[in-house]
Amino acid sequence: MRVVSLCPSLTELVFDLGRGDTLVGRTKFCVHPADAVAAVPSVGGTKNPKIDRVVALGPDLVLLNEEENRREDAEALRAAGVACHVSFPKTVPDTAVMVRSIAAALDARDAGERIAADIETRLARVRAERADRPSVRWAYLIWRNPWMTVGGDTFVSALLDAAGGENVFATRTPRYPEIEPAELAAADPALVLLASEPFPFDDRHVDELAAATALPRDRFRLVDGELLSWHGSRTARGIDYAAELLHAR
Repeated sequence: MRVVSLCPSLTELVFDLGRGDTLVGRTKFCVHPADAVAAVPSVGGTKNPKIDRVVALGPDLVLLNEEENRREDAEALRAAGVACHVSFPKTVPDTAVMVRSIAAALDARDAGERIAADIETRLARVRAERADRPSVRWAYLIWRNPWMTVGGDTFVSALLDAAGGENVFATRTPRYPEIEPAELAAADPALVLLASEPFPFDDRHVDELAAATALPRDRFRLVDGELLSWHGSRTARGIDYAAELLHAR
């Protein structure tokens, strides 16, 4: 079987399913597992893959994500006779379903079941542990200039809320709305999470935003965006990580 993955988290999942040997193409943003993906040819970015290059690789299946990839690219691949698996998990349970679906397509059902069951087991445990705890109000920033956060209809929001959080911008639209520091201050979250991707926040941005909002600096956290936004085999660890962020205070 020959597989091309156009989504970084799905590329990682293919390897974790034990099917890395089937990968013949991936995007330049597919960086995990680092020691293995370097040997897989790049076909461009997630938003601008080289369709002719993908087709030339002769894949039996191309893995795409509805948010990471463009509909027109999926349509172009299908028009060229290439089979596509398109996923769009918005919640943790959705992710377990996706893992099983991709595992079945790659003839790796046993490995897929182990990963999916681990996700479900950790989710059940975290939900049970948080049952008698008050929700922790949070904001999660993904970009600077303009400042951008996540709305309620996102995987990040679903993951953090499942771990015992409450998104202070849950009702905002679009799914990744722009906000002003004054709006963040008015929302008064207990935690402000600054992600490592897509914008690489660091301590300078914590200082900048703390000053702009007058929120206490100890409410701000630099967090691993991959663990909180990559849906796939990384999600199991992401559940525990989210719970630690929210409750280890």
